[in-house]
Amino acid sequence: MLALATLLTGCDFSVYSLPLPGGAKIKGPSYTVTVEFADILDLVPKSTVKVDDVTVGTVEKVWLDGYIAKVRIKLPKSLALPDNTHATIRQTSLLGEKFVSLSRPTGSEQPRGKLENGELIPLSRTTSNVEVEEVLSALSLLLNGGGVAQLQIITQELNKALTGNEPAIRDVLTQLNTFVGTLDQNKARIVTAITSVDALAKKLNAQKATLATAIDSLPKSIATLDKQRAALVKTLQALATLGNTATRVITSAQKDLVANLQSLYPILTKLAEAGANLPKSLELLFTYPFPDQAANAAKGDFTNLGITVDVNTQKALKGLLGLNLPTVGPTALPTGRISLPVHLPTSPGKSGGVLPTLPVPTGTATTCITVLGLPVCTPQLKRSGFDPDLARALMPGAVE
Repeated sequence: MLALATLLTGCDFSVYSLPLPGGAKIKGPSYTVTVEFADILDLVPKSTVKVDDVTVGTVEKVWLDGYIAKVRIKLPKSLALPDNTHATIRQTSLLGEKFVSLSRPTGSEQPRGKLENGELIPLSRTTSNVEVEEVLSALSLLLNGGGVAQLQIITQELNKALTGNEPAIRDVLTQLNTFVGTLDQNKARIVTAITSVDALAKKLNAQKATLATAIDSLPKSIATLDKQRAALVKTLQALATLGNTATRVITSAQKDLVANLQSLYPILTKLAEAGANLPKSLELLFTYPFPDQAANAAKGDFTNLGITVDVNTQKALKGLLGLNLPTVGPTALPTGRISLPVHLPTSPGKSGGVLPTLPVPTGTATTCITVLGLPVCTPQLKRSGFDPDLARALMPGAVE
């Protein structure tokens, strides 16, 4: 026996290395996965590993790494699990054995990847069921050291307080329900208001020095206002009197004001209809009595001017010479319109800036000219002031 004990001690021997009856037996290829738990309860090696309550593997080893318990489980190669598999320590019954339950992700979390040999299921994806001992200990704490003994007293006092006040309590509950419902409907606005208050508080905190300076200056400002209180009171009284007067004036002139506005309506309407024509008509004010284009006629110190003259030779000669010429026949004088370009000097030049005078024949010598075959002599020329040279210039070929 001593030799057997010595042999067992020298070897790294554990009872868990001995074959045990029952348990899961994996045939064929397999792989191992390490699982982290915050509390493994009384989980021991050789415990079963289940998927959907079906035994698929076994627990190989359990050890402590710092404050985290680690469990190495062995699974068959044919079992395909996603990389984000969850693990839970459960019990077969109320007082049954513990086992590791593997489950695929559910809900909004979608399965991804594939669980391979040597991978780790982290603490964030593992849980443990509540032990019966924990439930009983919590219940004993509640019954022994809690307020269960006072529940009857609390119930009796509540009955006394509520008896006879049912309508008022019902009304309070109704109002409370309405209040809570209104708060729930305006939840977004309340959150927005709180956010705005938070932003305002941040801005006030950033301007803390300025606010402190303003608060320090308030006493002086208030003292100045106190000195000017009488003047401020008089100002407000004057404003009140002005307001009353303005109200009285507006009330008395209301009809006239409305009538004036109605009278202005047609004028303003016509002005609006005039549109662009009104500004164009105002351009004449700066060049009156000449149009705006008159400035383009001035070239240097002369002004270009075009004159259209209606010429009736019968009337002209009759007025100038006192002759009665035939209006029909071979000796009738032509009538028509003659356009003459005239260049008028706009500033004194060689000619002194004035129009030249036409010479008038003088003297006692008898002078005769022929106008369309009719002789006209000196006495008639003197009476009319007619200049033969001017007549020849005006009517070449008609005056000889």
